[in-house]
Amino acid sequence: MIIQPNEHHHHSTRQFPQTHRSQLNPSTMRFSTTTILVTALGWITAATAHTIQLKAHTRECFHEALHRDDVMTVTFQVGDREFGGSGNLEVDFWVEDPLRNRQYFKQAVASDDYSFTAQADGKYNYCFSNEGWTSNSKEVSFNVHGIVYVPEHEMAQDPLEVEVRKLSEALAQVKDEQSYIVVRERVHRNTAESTNGRVKWWSMFQLMVVIGEGVFQVWWLKRFFEVKRVV
Repeated sequence: MIIQPNEHHHHSTRQFPQTHRSQLNPSTMRFSTTTILVTALGWITAATAHTIQLKAHTRECFHEALHRDDVMTVTFQVGDREFGGSGNLEVDFWVEDPLRNRQYFKQAVASDDYSFTAQADGKYNYCFSNEGWTSNSKEVSFNVHGIVYVPEHEMAQDPLEVEVRKLSEALAQVKDEQSYIVVRERVHRNTAESTNGRVKWWSMFQLMVVIGEGVFQVWWLKRFFEVKRVV
């Protein structure tokens, strides 16, 4: 697919973390441990969180430069900051390969989690579209994870580094869950406020109907007795 000229493109400057083999010995344990911790921080920051405002009838596209066999994961959740919104929190989401072919497409989704392995070197685009839906803007919170492919013979064999990597992956998952909870809380709060607003106006309407009915009954009874008195 050829992307339309009026869409917005963003390029993430974050690079996927490189994994290097390291050997530990008693004389270099302190230095190696520090190196591992710094590397772990790199893994953690590889799971970056973004929040964008997707205006009505627009799309936002981003891209990442991947190498063959790199793994990339995109998770997102749609929310709405506007009070009294329509409640439609659906967008279109797709991923394009370096040849601009759509390798993944989901229509009308409020959240998704897509992971893929790059089949070739190049720029991979992922887009969120609010075109053709409601006239309301929507807030999209998404996370991008990257795992650089490393041949098996180059993978670190040190148990400490392996555990640190597992810890960083667990922290990234916790961060994703927190972002998801924040967005869901906002969605539920807006829904509750919208419902309370509708209940308030409906109650006021019912009150006006009751008052109007009472006034009409008083007027009608008064007129009825006046007619009886004349007769």
